[in-house]
Amino acid sequence: MTDQALHVARPPEPWRQRLIRTLLYGRNVDRSAKARARVGLAIVAFAAVYAIIAGRLVMFAVGGDGHGTRRTASQDAIATARPDILDRNGAILATDVKTPSLFGEPRRLIDKDEAIELLTATMPDIDAGEVRDRLSSKKGFVWLKREITPQQQKDIYRLGIPGIGFLRENKRVYPSGVDVSHLIGLVNIDNQGIAGIEKWLDGNGLADLHRAGFATDRQQAPVELAVDLRVEHALRDELVKAKEKFRAKAASGIVSDVRTGEVIAMVSLPDFDPNNPKEVHDPDRINRLTTGVYEMGSTFKAFTLAMALDSGKATLNSMWDARGPLHYGKFKIHDDHAMGRFINTKEVFTYSSNVGAARIALSQGVEAHKAFLAKMGQIDAAADRTAGKRVSAGAAPLGRTEHSHHCIRPRHGGGAVAGGDGH
Repeated sequence: MTDQALHVARPPEPWRQRLIRTLLYGRNVDRSAKARARVGLAIVAFAAVYAIIAGRLVMFAVGGDGHGTRRTASQDAIATARPDILDRNGAILATDVKTPSLFGEPRRLIDKDEAIELLTATMPDIDAGEVRDRLSSKKGFVWLKREITPQQQKDIYRLGIPGIGFLRENKRVYPSGVDVSHLIGLVNIDNQGIAGIEKWLDGNGLADLHRAGFATDRQQAPVELAVDLRVEHALRDELVKAKEKFRAKAASGIVSDVRTGEVIAMVSLPDFDPNNPKEVHDPDRINRLTTGVYEMGSTFKAFTLAMALDSGKATLNSMWDARGPLHYGKFKIHDDHAMGRFINTKEVFTYSSNVGAARIALSQGVEAHKAFLAKMGQIDAAADRTAGKRVSAGAAPLGRTEHSHHCIRPRHGGGAVAGGDGH
């Protein structure tokens, strides 16, 4: 009776609420059952989301190499690939090999002290302080040691240190060793040319290809040189014997093709092994053929005669007074084997007459002589492509006096000097 009275007393449901209930639950539906179903669905959805998040975390933890960082570093390693360098017969003078390098990700290290202790125990040659500094940084990627051995890679891999990984890089190797060291030059730790042909390659487009990401292993054709490795080895062998026999401080030699001007071999002792870059810093191991400063001597007469013929003021049959020494103040120019007569231009060159060459120079004038030497590149410092730098003239400036004019003799390396010994 009471329930019936309460039921009768309940106010009627507004039409708006009735409409909403009908739209949400439908007619004659158990609202409590449907609520339980929705709670269960929400639980399943949240469980799925957290499961996905947990799975991704596990994947990142197991992967252990920082995919984004490793991908970028791998691309950089590929970008530093260099073309092979060959001699005229196809013998390899320089090539790239793949070698592992050790890196760390400081943000992913769990126990920094343990990682440092394990790494230094495995590789005693690395600096523990430097490794600690690098692993203590806030960077996402740091190099720990470049170009490690395969055995070191295996030993470190077995340690299973999180945040420590490896990348394969291109390492430049020189199979011929010291034989063509001054010609080929070498590269730095990043496989960038710093001397010789290696630096010349970078300066003539290879560095631009690296920056653009186009210089890959498959896209680079070998660079062929005129040098012959067999002649290079024979020349070096003879120079080593001569240097030891005469107890000389240095020795150098060039073999060239007189028909084409190609350099078949070039050796300067002491040389260095490009596979051991530390030797390059020894000042005694410079290339004396390209960076040394010395006088060309009578070979410079070829320039004097060429100047006279080029100007049209002299011919091969022009006559020059070589009957005696040529006097200028207290200076005297003479011939070691005096001809004692007038000689023509051809004889000036054939007998290497100092007097005849001086008279030819005088006939051209100071300014004309200087202009011709400048045109031939004998006044300013010369660019040394094999050394990868400009070579200082290393000589006194060319004078403007008549005396300096007829006593000009150049110094190899890019400069001319005036002297008065008459030889």
